[in-house]
Amino acid sequence: MASTAQDPSAPLLRGDKKEEDRDEETEFSPFFGIEKGLVLQEARIFNSPQIDARKCQQVITKLLYLLCQGETFSKKEASEVFFSVTKLFQNKDSNLRRMVYLVIKDVCPSADEVIIITSSLMKDMNSKTDLYRANAIRVLCSILDSQLLGQIERYLKQGIVDKSPVVSSAVLVSAVHLLEGNSEIVKRWTNEIQEAQHNVHSMVQFHAVALLHALRANDRLAVSKLVSDLIKSSVRSPLAQCLLVRYVAQVIAESTAAPTGETRPFYDFLESCLRHKAEMVIFEAARAICNMRNVTLRELLPAVTVLQLFLSSSKPVLRFAAVRNINKVAQTNPGAVVNCNLDMEALISDSNRSIATLAITTLLKTSTESSVERLLKQMTSFMSDIPDEFKIVVVEAIRTLCLKFPQKYRALMNFLSNVLREDGGFDFKKAIVDSVLILIREIPEAKEPGLAHLCEFIEDCEFTYLSTQILHLLGLEGPKTKEPAKYIRYIYNRIILENATVRAAAVSSLAKYGALVPELRPRISILLQRALHDNDDEVRDRATLYLRELGGLNGSTPSQSDYIDLNWTLPNKNLETCLRQYLENGATQPFDLAIVPAAAAEKPRAETGKSKGASALANGPAPAAVKQEAEVTNHAAQLQAMPQFAMYGDLFKTCAAQQLTEEETEYSVLCIKHIFDGHVVFQFDCTNTVPEQVLEDVNVIVDLAEAEEFEEETLIPLPRMAYGAVGQCWAAFSKPAGALTTGRFVNTMRSRVKEIDPSTGEEEEEGYEDDYQLEDVEVAAADYIKAEAVSNFRNAWEAADAESEMTDDYGLGVKDSLQDAVEAVTAILGLKPCEGSDAVPPNARSHTVLLSGLLPGNVQVLVRMMFGIDMSRNVAMKLVVRSDGPETSEAIHQIIQNA
Repeated sequence: MASTAQDPSAPLLRGDKKEEDRDEETEFSPFFGIEKGLVLQEARIFNSPQIDARKCQQVITKLLYLLCQGETFSKKEASEVFFSVTKLFQNKDSNLRRMVYLVIKDVCPSADEVIIITSSLMKDMNSKTDLYRANAIRVLCSILDSQLLGQIERYLKQGIVDKSPVVSSAVLVSAVHLLEGNSEIVKRWTNEIQEAQHNVHSMVQFHAVALLHALRANDRLAVSKLVSDLIKSSVRSPLAQCLLVRYVAQVIAESTAAPTGETRPFYDFLESCLRHKAEMVIFEAARAICNMRNVTLRELLPAVTVLQLFLSSSKPVLRFAAVRNINKVAQTNPGAVVNCNLDMEALISDSNRSIATLAITTLLKTSTESSVERLLKQMTSFMSDIPDEFKIVVVEAIRTLCLKFPQKYRALMNFLSNVLREDGGFDFKKAIVDSVLILIREIPEAKEPGLAHLCEFIEDCEFTYLSTQILHLLGLEGPKTKEPAKYIRYIYNRIILENATVRAAAVSSLAKYGALVPELRPRISILLQRALHDNDDEVRDRATLYLRELGGLNGSTPSQSDYIDLNWTLPNKNLETCLRQYLENGATQPFDLAIVPAAAAEKPRAETGKSKGASALANGPAPAAVKQEAEVTNHAAQLQAMPQFAMYGDLFKTCAAQQLTEEETEYSVLCIKHIFDGHVVFQFDCTNTVPEQVLEDVNVIVDLAEAEEFEEETLIPLPRMAYGAVGQCWAAFSKPAGALTTGRFVNTMRSRVKEIDPSTGEEEEEGYEDDYQLEDVEVAAADYIKAEAVSNFRNAWEAADAESEMTDDYGLGVKDSLQDAVEAVTAILGLKPCEGSDAVPPNARSHTVLLSGLLPGNVQVLVRMMFGIDMSRNVAMKLVVRSDGPETSEAIHQIIQNA
C-alpha cells in the first residue's frame, strides 16, 4: 500500500532517479487507472459459489484504496458492497477475513443493515482465534450505536482483562474512540482499565494509561492525581512511560510557576527518567525538560548532558533527535548548550544532511566571536552538499550571527557572496539577497561591501525579481555612498543586456543618481537618451519622463523642486482613476498631479502576512508596521498644522479608516478617528463620484444623543467637493482626560448640491440643500488602546503594581480551536502579543497568551490570558490584568464583558 500516496492516474516513479533516467525505469502503480465502476463490477466475485480468496483480497484492496482516496459510494452502491462482503464470512481464509473486517468498518453500514452482520461478528468475538476476536471487537465498536453496545458491554469488559494482549489492546483502543459519543459506557469500565494498567504486556499497559488519561482529560485535578498514582505504581512499559512523561509535562505547564529557588512539581520524576534504560524514555524526558516554560539553567543542565551523549550515538535517529532539541534550546538559552559545541562540530560531516544542517545552525547560534572564521571554513564544503531548503536555514542562521557580532560582518558577507555565486534556486538566492539587504540596513559599515557584492551578482542573475530588487536598492543607497559613480556601470549594463522589466528598473535607478548627484547628471542624461530608442514602451516612457525631470531634453536646468520625487506617495489606483477621467474628458489642458487624491479611497485591508525584514530597502513600499507608523506621523503633522487642533497636545493613536457609505453610491465617505488624551477628532474623507454635480459647503453633522459624555467643540466644513477629488471635513469632541469614554455617533452629510450641464460644463448658480445619511461611528474602549510590545514581559509584569491586578473568568462558548479563540479575544482588546505567545501549538488543550499596550497618557497595560478547551470545544478563559491602577484594569475587563 506504499504507493497509495501518489496520484492513482500517474505512474509510480522512483525518487532516487534523475528526470532523464526516469523514462527508461518507470514503474507503474498497481492502482494506475483504477475506476470505481470497474471495481464495483469486480466485486460481484464475492457472490460466486466458489470463492477465490486471493482474488477477493485484491478486489477488497481496490475498494479500500478508493475509499482512502476520498471516493464516495452512493447508498445503493454501499449496500451492494456490504451485502456482498458479508457472504465472505463463509470462507475460512484468515487473511481474507482480516480484509473483510477492514472493508466493513470503512463502508459504514446503515443502522438497519448492521443487524445483518452483528451475529457473525458476535460469533467471531467468542471465537478461539485471538485474531478474529480482536478484529470483531474493533468492528463492532465502530458500527454499533449505544443501545446495541449495551448488549455486548459484558464481553468488552471481559476483553479488557483477557489474557491475550491482542484482545485487550483491541478493547482499550476501541474504548478511546467510544469516548466521543458513549463516554458513560466507558466510564463503567474503570476497574478493569486500572487492572489492565498493570498488565505485563507493554502495549496493553500503554493503551490502558492512554485511556485512563482520556477519561480524566477535562479535569485538571484528576489528571494531576492520575499522574501521581502512575508515578508511584512504577510503570514498566517504555511506551507507557513516554506517555506518562508527556502527561507530567502537561501538568507542569498548567501549574502555577514555582517561586524562585523551589523545585517544580514532578520535576524530580522527569530527572529520574533521564536515567531510564530505554532510550525513548530518556529522550522524552529530556525533551519535556527543555520545553518547560521559564526553564532555568540548573533545570536544563541534566537534560542537555543526556542529549550531548546522544550526539555521539551510532544511531542516526538519536543523533537527529538530540541535535534538534539542542537547536531549540539554543534559541532561548544558548549558554546552556555551549559545552556541546565540540560534539556538534563533529556532526558537520555527518552523512545525514538534516543532522549536519541542524548542527551548523546550532553552532551559529552558540558560537563565540573568536570562532566565527573557523566555523565558516568548515561550512564551505558543507554548503555544496545540501539541498536548497537546508541552505536557506543556514543562511538565516548566518544573518542572525552577523547581527549578533557586527564586527565580523566582512567575513560573513564574503561567505554569503561566495554562496550567492553557486548554483541554486530562486528561494535560496532570495534568502541570501534578503540577508545582505538586512545587514546593509542594520550595519552601516557593511553598506558599501554589500552593494559591491550585489552588483557582481546581478551581472549573472537569472531571476528578474531579484534583479529589480537590487536595482531599486542601488538607486536608494548608491547615491549616498562616497563613490556613487562606480555603480553606474553595473546599472547601465542591465539596460543593454536584460529583459524589459529589468531595463525599466535600471532606468529608474539611473535617474535617481542624476537627481541626487549633480556632478553625474550630464553623464546620466546621455545614458538615458540611449534608452529613448528601446523597443519596450515602458522603458521609453520612463526614460522620457526622467530626462524631462532632469532637464536633459531641452537643456534647461531644473530647480531642486523639479527633481525626481524619490518618495512617491500618491496611490497608484487614484492616479489611474484620475488619468482615465482626464482622457475621457478630452484632455484639452495639461494633466495636473494636484488633483490626484493623496489618501487611498479603498477599504483598508487587514494584514495577511508577516512583513519581510528586507522589504524596507528592496521592494519600494515599506513593511506594514513601517507604513502604519509613517501614516500616524503624517496625520500627527497634519493635525498639528491646523490651529483648531494644535492645542490638543500630542496625537496618541490613529484608528483604521471606516467606510461610512456603501460601494458604488454617489458619494464615498471614510472616517478616521484620531485619539488625544482629552479629545477625539473625526476626519471625514469625502469623494464625489457623480460627474454631473458639484457639492459646496460640505459638512458632517454629528448627533451626540448616544454619546452623552462627549461635547462638540469644532466642526470644519469642506468648501467645495468637485468630481473625483478627495476633501476633508473635521469634527472634534472633548471628553474627560484619560477616561476611556465610549459612544455612538449618528452622522449626516449636509451640503449644497449644484448640477452641471453636461453639454456646456457650466454649473447652476443656486443649487439646493441636501442631507445624505451616513453610517454610524462608534468609539469603543479598544480605540484608546495602542498595541505596543515589551521586550521582556516577565520583568515588566513583575515591575507592574501588583495591587492593580484584576482577575476574572469568562466562558467563550464553542470554538473550532484555541487559535480561533486567541485571535478573537486579541482582536477585541487591540493589544500586542508578546514573545510569540499568540501562536497556539497544534492540538493544545490549554494555552497562555501575553499581551501589552498603552493607554492615553502612555499608561502601560499588561494582560495574561489563560485559555482552555474541553472535548466539546467549549473554551474558557482566565484574564489577568496589571496596569497603573485598579480602575484601568477594570476598564480592560469591561471591554471583554461588553464584547
